Amino acid sequence: MNLKKLAALGLTLALCAGLAAGCSNSGSGSGTAATPAPVDTPTPAPATATPDASTPETPAPAGDFTTVEPGKLHMSTNAAFPPYEMTTDAGGFEGIDVEVAAAIAEKLGLELVVDDMGFDAALTAVQTGQSDIAMAGITITEERLEVMDFSDSYATGIQVVIVKEGSPIATVDDLANAEMIGTQKTTTGSIYCTDDYGVEHVTEFDTGALAVMALVNGQVDAVVIDNEPAKSFVAANEGLVILDTEYAVEDYAIGFAKGNTALKDAVNAAMAELQADGTFQAIVDSYITAE
Repeated sequence: MNLKKLAALGLTLALCAGLAAGCSNSGSGSGTAATPAPVDTPTPAPATATPDASTPETPAPAGDFTTVEPGKLHMSTNAAFPPYEMTTDAGGFEGIDVEVAAAIAEKLGLELVVDDMGFDAALTAVQTGQSDIAMAGITITEERLEVMDFSDSYATGIQVVIVKEGSPIATVDDLANAEMIGTQKTTTGSIYCTDDYGVEHVTEFDTGALAVMALVNGQVDAVVIDNEPAKSFVAANEGLVILDTEYAVEDYAIGFAKGNTALKDAVNAAMAELQADGTFQAIVDSYITAE
């Protein structure tokens, strides 16, 4: 296990001090989570809608920062990463990130607009100024810091391993014996596995759901993915289990265009208020129950 995987704190969402612990999605397109892409990756036209979370009917004037659309806060995301962002039966959006973003927007006197797209496209959208913020269980990495800025970290994410019941892969160390590991395309889980076991032992899928289906069908021996969506996939597919040991621990943060300091500072200040008044924890508790 390399050092990057030993530097983190635990399975639960945790606010860092002063919001100073998260996809990796890790974590693609409609109904799934995918991951970061180079800035020159073309961005598909987003499906835009307002979230289910309530927003002010008459937003107050914004501060010194500017936004893509006056009076609006556009959030690019991949709404297939439960419980952080997902679609509702009515066609809206819900999840921890969606509600937190709506609360931030309200504090800034803005109305939240959710732009749903592939995970890599969501990162590209904020980098190129097509959205104001990106939230999708996004992990801070050195490569991403070169092309975008990040807020203070607001949560901790865990990369875990899903296998079939009775699999010879009983611990994370056993991944070294796997013929093929499934991951979601361009996620940190995919990057870690490729670094650790070689590209010849990693198969990338457009979504986490497709990677899990490949595991069910015997096309891969294990899937590496974020813990919270992993729980959902295991609950929906009989015969799958999550290994007890963690594969990696990482921080989630909100993404901004490089140099968009005014908006980043305003969002950090709003997040600090949400932490102090208990709003953030109440949102988390409504989606994740203590175990």
